[in-house]
Amino acid sequence: MSSSARLARPRLQRAALPISVAMLVSLASAGCGASVGGAPPCLPPEHTVSPSSAKPGDSVTVSAPDAKCDPRYGEDAVISIVFIDAAGVEVLNTTAPMADAGGFNFTAEVPLNSAPGVMAVNAMPHGVDWCDDTGKNNRVSQGELPLERASCVLPTKPLNITN
Repeated sequence: MSSSARLARPRLQRAALPISVAMLVSLASAGCGASVGGAPPCLPPEHTVSPSSAKPGDSVTVSAPDAKCDPRYGEDAVISIVFIDAAGVEVLNTTAPMADAGGFNFTAEVPLNSAPGVMAVNAMPHGVDWCDDTGKNNRVSQGELPLERASCVLPTKPLNITN
C-alpha cells in the first residue's frame, strides 16, 4: 500500500465518524426513546387481570391505572378487550370506557365455552396505533390516509382457566 493511501484512510475514517454518530442518534430516537420534541414517550398503561385463575362463569376484572404521562385519549376513549382461550379461540371481544389518561376497570364473566388452560387477555386503546414504539398518539381515524397496525407486541396478560 502506498504512503498516500495510508494517509488518506485515517482522514476518511475521521470524516465518517460524525456521520456515523448522527445516524446512530437518529436511529436510537426512532425507537422507544424520547419522541420528537424531546418529550418522553407516552405509552398505554400496563393492564392487570384479577384473579389470576378462574373457572368458566367466574367474574374477572381487567384494569389499568391512568398513565403517568398525558396520552390524551379524549373524553370518548374506549379500551378494546379480547379473551383468547387455550385452544386459540376468541371467546370475548368487546370495548369498555377508558379515561383520557388511559385508566379503566372492566369486569366480565369468563365465557362458559372457554377451553381450560392459559387464556390470553389483551387490552389496548381502541382506534389508536401504538406500533411506532414512540408513544406518539396515532389516531387511526385522523387524516385522509387510514393507518394500519404494523407488526408489534400486543399487550397480553395470562388468565389460568380451570375446570
